[in-house]
Amino acid sequence: MTTSAARPADRPADRPLRLSTRAAIDSMFDAALAAADGGSGAHCIHELWMRDELQLNIEAALERLWRHAAASIPEWLPMRYIDWLPLAYQVASRFHADRGRSNVYLVLLDYRDSRDEPYGVYVGMSRYAPAVRFDQHKAGIRSAGCVLKRGIEVLTGPTLHLQHIQRAQAAKIEQQLAEALHAEGLFVQGGH
Repeated sequence: MTTSAARPADRPADRPLRLSTRAAIDSMFDAALAAADGGSGAHCIHELWMRDELQLNIEAALERLWRHAAASIPEWLPMRYIDWLPLAYQVASRFHADRGRSNVYLVLLDYRDSRDEPYGVYVGMSRYAPAVRFDQHKAGIRSAGCVLKRGIEVLTGPTLHLQHIQRAQAAKIEQQLAEALHAEGLFVQGGH
């Protein structure tokens, strides 16, 4: 049984709790809540999410973590349940690039009012940090209409390894990542 807790600096794609038992993860999560440790709590939730834990359990855990440790939750943990998040990690992990100044990012799009699948994803590329670029979209600055109207949050985790990469590679990955996510059945916007 593995009981080592994840360090908040661990990348979610590395899945530092991958070998932990469910009981160990539950114990670590309770300890994270008691200590208001959003980083460790986020890794616990993330691991259960990657194991296809029930939506109701993920949503309840997210609610508890936000209630007890909001100030220290890492930006890579989504604020709501997305059933295809493990798939987004798997697809994004296929891409690698050299260091540079550009970033590839994903934005969760809300289509609950118009599609059977409630969420879509926008794939973008920018020299700005993903959160800054999202704020620009929402403010109407060089905004994609779908992000302006339907964007609800940046999905940072799957593309953490695609930050600070060369511009030419980022442009190519943006397009290929959009195509790959679409090929897996997601509703994708962007990726020009």
